[in-house]
Amino acid sequence: MAWIQFIFDSTPDTADHLSDVLSECGASAVTFQDNEDQPIYEPEIGTTPLWAATNVIALFDAEIDTNLIIQLLTGMLAPDTVPNYRIEAVEDKDWVREWMDNFHPMSFGERLWICPSWHTPPDENAVNIMLDPGLAFGTGTHPTTALCLNWLDQADVKDKIVIDYGCGSGILAIAAALLGAKKVIGVDTDPQALEATQANAERNGVQIDTYLPDDCPIMTCDLLLANILAGPLQSLVDRLATLCSPSATIVLSGILDVQADEVSESYKPRFEMQAAVVKDEWVRIVGQRR
Repeated sequence: MAWIQFIFDSTPDTADHLSDVLSECGASAVTFQDNEDQPIYEPEIGTTPLWAATNVIALFDAEIDTNLIIQLLTGMLAPDTVPNYRIEAVEDKDWVREWMDNFHPMSFGERLWICPSWHTPPDENAVNIMLDPGLAFGTGTHPTTALCLNWLDQADVKDKIVIDYGCGSGILAIAAALLGAKKVIGVDTDPQALEATQANAERNGVQIDTYLPDDCPIMTCDLLLANILAGPLQSLVDRLATLCSPSATIVLSGILDVQADEVSESYKPRFEMQAAVVKDEWVRIVGQRR
């Protein structure tokens, strides 16, 4: 099937309404895209901020009457005018195959691999995490996930109790379980992340207990992994410290290098913090519970 896309210039104030109208006009999909390379690192919880210059991209069947779409938009947006736009043909591809071809097995350290289900693990004797890209964060491609996986590759987690706080897809929790952890708990604010963690754990033949933060049992662990963001990490110091047994190790990531000192200072009253390790402007900070 052939497709075309309308690309509209928009703003945070108008993008949502334009998206709704385009859907009513029959768009098969509507997406937002940054038009000025403006990063958004840490949105407030419960918000979905957009870029100052936002492209609204609407996908339509190539057989659609483009003039009719603009006429419909003109009427539905009135008294506002239709924003500047351009129309582009979308290359006809096997999009499922294209998507799959972008993901290959990845190694982390000496023994950890992340493998999509459609690939045979390159090293059958390695610790292979079978994980497909999905809706929950965490496939190993982001520097923060890689930093944590590389640390786990070198760590001794055998027979330890591990908490993955902000578990996303469960990738770190699964790695810890496969590396011999006695008990692994995943915590996340997003129920969909907990579902993804359970599904991925089942695929990898490991047991992970998952909880929303308020449902997490009162307990302590030997290792706590928290790959979140700097702001939430700073607000969670007391909670995470309470979950760590004396001398437990904490591994923090999701932190930009310019935020490393501030985050580390927040944890120093409770943890002996090591120097940050940097990868592509992101850092990992490891500490030990005092």
